Amino acid sequence: MRNMLIGKNIKLDSLIEDDIDIMTKWFNDVEFMRYYDMVPAIPKSKKDMIKLLEYYETSEERFIFAIRMLDSNNLIGVAGFDEILWTNGVATTFIGIGDKTIRGKGYGKEAMELLLDFGFNELNFHRIQLNVIEYNKTAIALYESVGFKREGAYREFIFRDGNRYDLLLYGMLKQEHANKS
Repeated sequence: MRNMLIGKNIKLDSLIEDDIDIMTKWFNDVEFMRYYDMVPAIPKSKKDMIKLLEYYETSEERFIFAIRMLDSNNLIGVAGFDEILWTNGVATTFIGIGDKTIRGKGYGKEAMELLLDFGFNELNFHRIQLNVIEYNKTAIALYESVGFKREGAYREFIFRDGNRYDLLLYGMLKQEHANKS
């Protein structure tokens, strides 16, 4: 049997207590948060991050994974599933590469491919979807490169710096993923 959570350069793993300080730094980086999430970039304390991890650990409708480098085991990001509707086989995915020094080197794509494989072939999802702010061109290119299809938009949904931006809706069906592989 293959390990679906290990790729060529990275692996998806559990988050541990030692990761809290690194994640707190990321979640206090306004630039990271404005691309990662649609909520305001409000600073997070270590206590807030512990609550966030407990929120994921105590739920059957969401999973969060650490994205770690295989060679060093260093934490470089997070990815996972939210809003899982088990009876419908539907989940919303997310990813964030918090380590600025390794962005743009293909690790996000590798992590997303592992996550999709795990979601479709281990968790048996029929559909995986995501939302992305229209100005996040790098993320949009990533999502389209792994096979997500743009399905619509919530027009002028996000307000940032006095401007309105669309929230784009993307989805992928299990059969589309299977045909791409």
